[in-house]
Amino acid sequence: MGSAQVYLAASIAAIGGFLFGYDTGVISGTLDMPNFKAFYSNPDATMRGTIVSMLTLGCFIGSLGSGYLADRIGRKFSIVLGSVVFIVGAVLQTTATGVGMLIAGRIIAGLGVGILSMCVPVFQSEIAPTDIRGRLVSLQQLAITIGIAVSFWIDYGCEKLGPDTTATWRIPFGIQIIPATLLIIGILFMPFSPRWLLDHDRDEEAIRVLARLRSNGDPTAPQVMEEFNHIKEEINFEREHSVRSYSQLLRRPIRRRLVLGVVIQILQQLTGINVIMYYAPTIFQQAGLSGTSASLLATGINGCVNILATIPAILYVDRWGRRKTLLSGSTIMGIAYLIIGCIIATKGTKVIDPDGSVSVVMANKAASFATIVFVYVFVAGFAFSWGPIGWIYPSEIFPLHVRAKATSISTAANWLFNFALGQVAPILLEKITWGLYIIFAALAVVSIGIVYFFFPETKGKSLEEMDEVFGVSGDYASPRVKHSEDME
Repeated sequence: MGSAQVYLAASIAAIGGFLFGYDTGVISGTLDMPNFKAFYSNPDATMRGTIVSMLTLGCFIGSLGSGYLADRIGRKFSIVLGSVVFIVGAVLQTTATGVGMLIAGRIIAGLGVGILSMCVPVFQSEIAPTDIRGRLVSLQQLAITIGIAVSFWIDYGCEKLGPDTTATWRIPFGIQIIPATLLIIGILFMPFSPRWLLDHDRDEEAIRVLARLRSNGDPTAPQVMEEFNHIKEEINFEREHSVRSYSQLLRRPIRRRLVLGVVIQILQQLTGINVIMYYAPTIFQQAGLSGTSASLLATGINGCVNILATIPAILYVDRWGRRKTLLSGSTIMGIAYLIIGCIIATKGTKVIDPDGSVSVVMANKAASFATIVFVYVFVAGFAFSWGPIGWIYPSEIFPLHVRAKATSISTAANWLFNFALGQVAPILLEKITWGLYIIFAALAVVSIGIVYFFFPETKGKSLEEMDEVFGVSGDYASPRVKHSEDME
């Protein structure tokens, strides 16, 4: 029962990931709908990039502010607040009467997503037992993939309503209000993070929460008391030796972990996954699919591949470990990108459409089919590796006294690069076509080297044992590390 409670709490929090995924995916289909184009005066590549990337600009701002917020009002109430803000943004997008209102809605929705994208994995990691922490935080990524897939299929269905009604894109925007409301209701019935409670001297509540999550509600269970004492000891040590400010993040021994947290989030974006997700219909049209409906169908299948490939990570990431999973994912993605780029370069023909936009025509059906298949291979490679671990790693490597602040910085880095790629991707897809895939293939190779040489393995370690993982010693070391050193 205790384990069931942990899964339930982590799953409900993961609805925040669904919102993130849905709003990421929904725009890719609506951008190519005839009524959307007509309503917003046929936006060019620059305007399309702006509409897409304004969500991520809001996410960047929201994630930066979420560190202070999560420490102040808690992870749970921060999730509630993020959901409320998201609903406001979703309403504006749904009822938009002009591009300015649409962009404002995407920025505000992004503020909510930014808060959720930081608070959800931190909440999940802090309620999780050590042996399934990776699995529980992976639920965030699974929910993201489900959100993306659902949005793709809703776009596909609504496009059938015809080009003469704004319902083709207003309905997809409006549907996202439903899961946001469910998240608000559901999370209110879930426990607070026991670590946050202890950090705010709410010890009795923390014991009750640990008992609920670990032992069927028995506060005297040995595992409850052991974990309670372990966390409490760590908190007392941190209060004596640590400064709770952003400046602490730039000092030893936190600085190295902050760099790794930021780097893994940046590399997650430099895989190019959100270029694929934001502009999937355009990419499939470049691969040779003609017509909005056909490209949306291929995009819907892409979403299903994304979900299915995430499941192995949930089941096995705590067994495989973080490093091996990242390295294998980068290898698969790099090979897939290289093949896609080579096929488009050798079999595609660049043409200028009547509206002035540039596209690629592939007359060879086998080449077109191979390109689509390797897009799916790339997505699968990302889904089991960089997708979940990009969120797991930063949520588990920081000490409690700076965890929210440090994770907010690393998450903000993710959104900053997401924003930049959203702005330039549609332009690069037109200007250099296949060259963009070669660039991402090269970045996959770079990520292999960075992970291999700089990222330590964290599987099987409790949040309070991360000092050991990162080799912290002396005055900076936690009581557990000091005890280990004294035994040697």
